[in-house]
Amino acid sequence: MSRRALRRLRGEQRGQEEPGLGELGLDLGPERGQDGLPSATPGRARAGVSNRFELITAEESEDELPSREERGDARLREQDAAEGNNKGAIAEETEGDGQRDGKEADQPDQTPVLSNKPRKKKKKRKTKKTSAGETLEDNDLEDIDSLLEKIEDTNGLSQQTQSGLIVDSRPLLYIEHRNLNPENELKRYFGARAVLGDQRQRQRQYVRGTWLTTPQSTWPRYTRTGIVMQLVDTKGGVQYFTFEHHRKYQEVQLKFLENVETMDPNSVVPLLQALEPYHVDSLLLLSDVCRMQEDQEMARELVEQALYSLECSFHPLFSLTSGTCRLDYRRPENRSFFLALFKHLMLLEKRGCPRTALEFCKLILSLDPENDPLCVLLLIDFLSLRAREYTFLTRMFQEVESHRNLSQLPNFAFSVPLAYFFLSQQEERSELEQSQAREKAARLIQLALIMFPSVLMPLLDHCSVQPDARVASHSFFGLNAQISQPPALNQLTSLYVGRTHSLWKDPAVMAWLEPNVHEVLRMVDARDPLVEESEHKRKTLYQNAPRNIYRHIILSEVKEAMAALPLEVTSQPMMGYDPLPPLDSIVSYTRPERTNHPSNESTLSLFFRSLLPNFNLQGDIRHERDEEAGAGQDLNQGVNRLMAAMRDMLANIQFQEPPRDDNPEGDGDWD
Repeated sequence: MSRRALRRLRGEQRGQEEPGLGELGLDLGPERGQDGLPSATPGRARAGVSNRFELITAEESEDELPSREERGDARLREQDAAEGNNKGAIAEETEGDGQRDGKEADQPDQTPVLSNKPRKKKKKRKTKKTSAGETLEDNDLEDIDSLLEKIEDTNGLSQQTQSGLIVDSRPLLYIEHRNLNPENELKRYFGARAVLGDQRQRQRQYVRGTWLTTPQSTWPRYTRTGIVMQLVDTKGGVQYFTFEHHRKYQEVQLKFLENVETMDPNSVVPLLQALEPYHVDSLLLLSDVCRMQEDQEMARELVEQALYSLECSFHPLFSLTSGTCRLDYRRPENRSFFLALFKHLMLLEKRGCPRTALEFCKLILSLDPENDPLCVLLLIDFLSLRAREYTFLTRMFQEVESHRNLSQLPNFAFSVPLAYFFLSQQEERSELEQSQAREKAARLIQLALIMFPSVLMPLLDHCSVQPDARVASHSFFGLNAQISQPPALNQLTSLYVGRTHSLWKDPAVMAWLEPNVHEVLRMVDARDPLVEESEHKRKTLYQNAPRNIYRHIILSEVKEAMAALPLEVTSQPMMGYDPLPPLDSIVSYTRPERTNHPSNESTLSLFFRSLLPNFNLQGDIRHERDEEAGAGQDLNQGVNRLMAAMRDMLANIQFQEPPRDDNPEGDGDWD
């Protein structure tokens, strides 16, 4: 019961009409005013009410009925509007108000009956508001992408040419913030309710908003880690930044390098717990360990923490979407950001978010498009096909081919015609566009087969497709094509086949590939000059692979490409936090030189150390003692340790007895 109803029960005077005055038997004659409003005393009103709960119903109905001031304002608005152009509509409103006022004045007995309708209507409105709120809460996240696309279209970010093709006017490496969040992609696949669940109710605490990752409530509290980003230079509208380590972070970094030399990942965990919970290189190293142990969720979370730490230290002018911000990979402080982004996109691709992974790949390429230290050009075509961004891949090939020769890379030579083929299969395109896409796809795939004939047979083998007799017996696509190619080209073709063979398993793709293969064989038999020219390019252009290609193969972990790496690369120690550092690195601080005492161990001592790694003949010798006074004692201790080690080794030697034959006479013949 509301406060107003309680005052009614007490008999306080109100400025509105009481419900059911005629039925309650109140005298309205001498005390009714000009507007028909009651002016009864509290005692009389309280005496005539038989059921006090009717006052609650009347109190709700009063909210729906217009008051005297509201009716007066309505009449003034009607008079002002009658002077304008909307005379007809306003007259209807005035007539309706007059009828309502007349009904209220002429039928005071039926007020309780009429007051029930507004009450029911009000409840309906409340129900509608509640359901609408729930609907908005469920659908706002699902419809945000379509709304943003409409806004972008209205802002002129996409243009339509005369042929009907929609051409994107944005820069090639334009990055959208919404595409950096994998949850947006998963919501397009499965819906917002399936992806978020109870997260909207749980995550109510304040966290610093970032674009690259979404911080979790279980992460350690972020404080200044000692990493800052500085603006180095600005040339031609391009800004060059670099990360810097403060003194505190340098000490943690040096401690990390010492722990890594022990080859024990467990030595890094105390470093994160005690010194710096957001040490980037430690997080990346532990992420690799978790990934090797098949703990993909923990590996992804550790990489996200590293990205969160780096993003919190961004310079105010550093922009992820402008495409004009550069980082130099030669500086060790910047490599952590490159590697964290690359590891993150690889985990996103395995998680089933190729569109988000493609956006991160574009971000890495925009940081250093000229040098491409991680060689993401070998990966961006695969992510574009996985994300069905065929238009982006064909546009990139058209814009970059003139100065980067993308057609000389096997991945672009085969993926671009595949993208054109998929575009020709889209029903929403016109017949002219489909035929043009089919012609481009056929022409480019034939050039790719002529330039890289060693790709076809391994590709068919991975797809479990048996070639016909003509293709299998022809020497152009035979084993000789794979053996005769240079080692650098073998690495590129092995990388492409091992990574993208799943995209070629579609029966429609194989049906499109077969006639083009036969057309290439016809050109080879006819001794087309293009065949000899392509063979000359293969022998001259692919002698030695650059260091960034080796680095990409190591980070990608494609077993076919890893097996093709040269010995000078595989013999080097590979560290996940900095694989194959550049030879011209720009080092800002170095580790202090460690004084190694010369070892006076004998050959016998080294032999026992090879058998027992913990054995140390001089482990307990105290250097602060006088050497002359303790020479005999040191010799005795060394001999005693040597004898103890020999006894330990002999005691642990176990001889395995030969298996007993229960039936020495034999039980049959040998086959």
